[in-house]
Amino acid sequence: MATKLLTSSLLLLLSLTLIISTSSTPSPDICIIGSGIAGSSLAHFLRTYPTNLTFNSIKIFERHDIVGGRTSTINLGGDTFEAGASIIHPKNLHALNFTKLLGLRHNEPSDNDDDDSSFGIWDGDKFLFKTVQMPKWGLGFGLFSKVLGLWNSFRVFLRYGVSVFRMQRFVKVAVDCFGKYYDGFDSRPVFENVEEMLKWAGLYELTSRSLEEELGDAGLSPKLISELVTVITRVNYGQSVSISGLAGAVSLAGSGDGLWSVKGGNWQIAAGLINRSDVILHLQEEIETVSYFGGFYELNSTKGNSYNCEVAVIATPLDESNIRFSPSISIPDRKLQHTHATFVRGLLNPAYFSLNSVWEIPELVGTIEAPNLPFSCISVLKKYSEDDVAYKIFTRTPIEESLLDRIFSLRKETIRINWGAYPHFKAPEVFAPFVLDGFHLYYINAFENAASTIETSAVAAENVARLILSRYPGETSSNLRNSAASVGMALHLDL
Repeated sequence: MATKLLTSSLLLLLSLTLIISTSSTPSPDICIIGSGIAGSSLAHFLRTYPTNLTFNSIKIFERHDIVGGRTSTINLGGDTFEAGASIIHPKNLHALNFTKLLGLRHNEPSDNDDDDSSFGIWDGDKFLFKTVQMPKWGLGFGLFSKVLGLWNSFRVFLRYGVSVFRMQRFVKVAVDCFGKYYDGFDSRPVFENVEEMLKWAGLYELTSRSLEEELGDAGLSPKLISELVTVITRVNYGQSVSISGLAGAVSLAGSGDGLWSVKGGNWQIAAGLINRSDVILHLQEEIETVSYFGGFYELNSTKGNSYNCEVAVIATPLDESNIRFSPSISIPDRKLQHTHATFVRGLLNPAYFSLNSVWEIPELVGTIEAPNLPFSCISVLKKYSEDDVAYKIFTRTPIEESLLDRIFSLRKETIRINWGAYPHFKAPEVFAPFVLDGFHLYYINAFENAASTIETSAVAAENVARLILSRYPGETSSNLRNSAASVGMALHLDL
């Protein structure tokens, strides 16, 4: 009797052990290097998407003293202005969802795209094209402003003809293809490499040829490409029309109507996502080594601290990073395009532009590709009075004080920022893998060679989140798809 009782007890204990072991789910620790849109979006998606996994912790490491990465603001004369990624497209659904979720307010399109604003294309000696300026007496008259806007649109058509509409069609096709990344999980796979992700959306071919080649085949005139398109790519990416077709299409989309930003700064998106994602945030802590020890990664920081995690994610460009990996990793060489942003509160010198008065200088001065042009663009940020204006200047190299003294007749305040802003795009693009080591070391910024924006960072982060979940033991892509479908996770339904 006692033997039977002992045997029954052992069997019961063994059964309970098996039940516990088979029903338990892994609880990995995740380390994310970088607190910009990519890193913060990843944390958000990992916490949001229903899954069998429960994360023990998500740690984010940021070498600076503030989150946001390449979204940042500056204070000029008591006002806050965007210093990094500054515009968001009206069809960027992740950014729209994030701001809605976080309760952030938008700068309305009218705050960014005023019908009264003026535009000119400068070749270093003269303006090749200028929109008609709003006369001082016309300010505040809405109807006059609309009429002037229509007249300027007609003048653009007179100069460039039907090429303007062909350019718009080219952008629309690319934007519509990009919109596939918002499809529900039932129709949208998890992508293990960038090439596969781009081919699925019909965008890969655009990375294999230059924007100039793509637009030429689309029937755009050489004049439109060398003038208007070049101005846009220089403003948005600091580069010429030799950039890849996809990066160029994204750049052109960033010159359309309805563009917006977050009141107080776009960096608040990253800050808000981190705050609500149960993240352990390590500010001013730079990771210098990432080592794999079979089952976990050890991260060592410049502060002498060591952290272990089962999943490690790089959410910052490795191009100018000092992180050392063991075992070593291999990614294609890529250069960052540096944009030097100079903010000036003062007054432009009309003589520099061969004009008689400041009023004649367009509020956005764009430039073509020419060896004698020292800046990409100059734009008005805010007008305080007739002789007190805030400006932003983009250059490819640091702008000299002597040049600033020639461009401006008055300078009250000057702030300089050097951004490793985006990749130097060059077709055909070659991409780093999303998975750097075949295990659980991930690289969100591999997607940046396709295009670099707030939204592309979020799209890449969302795919990497799904990739992590689908590749981790005990989790499958079908589990994620089914659980997501049960709560209506298709992004296009959120708006």
